[in-house]
Amino acid sequence: MIERVDLESRSGSGDHLSLRLWLRLLSVTNLVEGRARTRLRREFSTTLARFDLLAQLERRPEGLTMSQLSRRLMVTGGNVTRLTDQLESESLVVREVSDGDRRVIAVRMTAAGRRTFAAMAVQHETWIVEMFDALSAKERSSLYALLAKVKRHIVSTETEQP
Repeated sequence: MIERVDLESRSGSGDHLSLRLWLRLLSVTNLVEGRARTRLRREFSTTLARFDLLAQLERRPEGLTMSQLSRRLMVTGGNVTRLTDQLESESLVVREVSDGDRRVIAVRMTAAGRRTFAAMAVQHETWIVEMFDALSAKERSSLYALLAKVKRHIVSTETEQP
């Protein structure tokens, strides 16, 4: 068997369990994300970043401004512009000037974009479900609840503003 070298391999049994847990979470996240990236590229000739942008627009059919997309995707405005340019050239999204303020440009999905994203989203969900098949439904629910508890704790103890 080949030894897997990933973030988790940075820790040892002598390290605090919380540190080992954090590194395991990062490792699993990277594995899931890597598999999704590979499959999106192979089956849809697209990137995870493009998929994520379309997913944001799918949730907001009226569209989002470039700055809203940037905040939601947690990337720079330049990255959003580049992704939007690519998707617009493929007629998957359009930019529209706001009626109320001509300086505001909203991006929304076209009908072709909605069809394309719907096909990708179905496959993406299938892939994610398959990757978590090692856990029973009860285990998935427990893990989800436990991670929510950690998230609430971290948010409740934040003292710095991002």
